[in-house]
Amino acid sequence: MTATTLTALTTRTARTTPTAATTLTAPATLTAPSGDVGFAALARAIGAPGPTLVLDADALPRDSEGLVPALTRIRRRLADGNAAGSNAADGDAAAAGGRGEVLKWALIAPSAHPLFDVDYRFVQAMPDAPDHFDLTGNCGHSLLAAVTAAAQAGRLPALRAGDRIRARVLNNGDQVVCQVDHASSRHTVFTAHFIAPPGTRLGSLLRDGGRVVRMANPYLFVDGARLGVRDREALFRGDQPELYATLERMRRRQAARLGWPLNGAFPKVAAVVPVAPGHLAVRALTVGGWHPELALTGAVCLAAASALRGTIPNRLLAAGDADASSAAPGRLVIDTPARQVVASYAATGDTQDDELLWVSVGGKETQALGAVAVGVGDE
Repeated sequence: MTATTLTALTTRTARTTPTAATTLTAPATLTAPSGDVGFAALARAIGAPGPTLVLDADALPRDSEGLVPALTRIRRRLADGNAAGSNAADGDAAAAGGRGEVLKWALIAPSAHPLFDVDYRFVQAMPDAPDHFDLTGNCGHSLLAAVTAAAQAGRLPALRAGDRIRARVLNNGDQVVCQVDHASSRHTVFTAHFIAPPGTRLGSLLRDGGRVVRMANPYLFVDGARLGVRDREALFRGDQPELYATLERMRRRQAARLGWPLNGAFPKVAAVVPVAPGHLAVRALTVGGWHPELALTGAVCLAAASALRGTIPNRLLAAGDADASSAAPGRLVIDTPARQVVASYAATGDTQDDELLWVSVGGKETQALGAVAVGVGDE
């Protein structure tokens, strides 16, 4: 994206960000990092399947040909138990999916771009092989964890309430403003603002004839009634292996239709049921199992989809509200298996030719878990 376009984006963001956010202090300009290049740390975003391994992007190759082998070497060191010098809280690595392996990785460094504070790359470590990584998507929880860990490591200034960290997502071009609502030494609460580039038509979010919606990450949203699930209680009842297997088959079929790897992380898939006007319940898959809550990118994508007339989320909302109307900005309440999430969004209307402006999700809490010795930069 050109600098001119980004300048327009910055101006537009200031006009359309929710009122509560406009009272915040101006974001601090990031100076040269004070921490050592090559840091590695664990951080957790509450609601994520497990902690995120945060690595200093400046200490790793930037091209995929060199990056994947470097990540593979780090992964094998972790598997061999060579991170015995970790200062992270006991048991946090083992909490990742119950396998003793952290599958979500984040690479972060101060950005050279004048309109961004950090460059961020998400890495989904796939469980089937030590050299299998999916670098094609985003993870909002891991982004917030990475900002938290980088600040604690001294690669970013200490976080303060009112700060806004502007992130450029290298995987897919997403532009995210990480707004700090509360900050302490090991506990931070964010609102994540996903900013749509100017001119983003709602119709441009659709893939494969509207079967998939792509905002932050590509999602296949499935009407729960199609699967015999008609309410929140039925959706959240137990492990439901048959429902899980059905959704995974649908996800793989959709990946094949899109020409994507069947054993990759994308597209994501989620079953959705209506609860009340402006209120949906959702249960989603993550790599290796049910997501304990809903991905931050999933909440963003669900809100964007609900803004567009004719999508499954929009139809489910309309079915539960006899007086449904399109409002911008809008508000979507989302029930997940763990907790309730609220997303807000702004669009110029609800047709495919209308524009999406932004989607925001607040109340996202992170915790820094400490440094990990993995030999970043010792390649």
